[in-house]
Amino acid sequence: MDQESIKSIIKRLDWEKSPLIPAIVQEYKSKDILMLGFMNPEAFELTLQTGFVHYFSRTRERIWKKGEKSGHTQRLIEVYIDCDCDTLLLKVQQEGNVCHTGRDSCFFQSIDIESGVFQHLGQSIDMSSQYEIVDVLYHTLQEKKGESPDKSYTASLYAKGDNAICKKIVEEAGEFAFAIKDNDKEQIIYECADLIYHTLVGLSHKNISPDLIRQELKRRTNMSGIEEKNSRKSND
Repeated sequence: MDQESIKSIIKRLDWEKSPLIPAIVQEYKSKDILMLGFMNPEAFELTLQTGFVHYFSRTRERIWKKGEKSGHTQRLIEVYIDCDCDTLLLKVQQEGNVCHTGRDSCFFQSIDIESGVFQHLGQSIDMSSQYEIVDVLYHTLQEKKGESPDKSYTASLYAKGDNAICKKIVEEAGEFAFAIKDNDKEQIIYECADLIYHTLVGLSHKNISPDLIRQELKRRTNMSGIEEKNSRKSND
């Protein structure tokens, strides 16, 4: 498809209603619904140009190619636009598992209509070899939001709110600092893992992806510490 045709297709969509258009994703052969993503004009353009699906991640606040880390890409087969020109249906050839949990669909949580209880369908697969462990843990923590505080320590922290979560972060930071002071390598590693876990709970509680932290660290890579601090002052 040439660039002129791509631009023409993009213009047909109603971007005025919302800068992000939802894209329902269906496996081309099985017809299974795999996931729901969102696209801005640039992500849709990249999808049409490359033949591989790109999304705008509301969590990461950036464009990403599906499978950029795991290799579980989506090759575009067909595109449909709904009657209001504000929703897409993408039929794709899915490579590997679509969900970060290793499941074949992102829609694996059901809600019992009478009791309101969440149920997980199917078993997750260990995806730590395809995704960074921090990302795997963050998504696991997000899933814990639907669990009972009586059965999940993480869910109990969410239920207690900001004060309990912040208290644990401060507590774990203190224990990590004391481990460094004691020069105990094993304890330093253990306490650092605890601190990272509770920090991720805090990020998850506020729906802030670790990817945003990575982006901020990358921004600072070519900056001296003094420059970075001065840039904060200039923005105050």
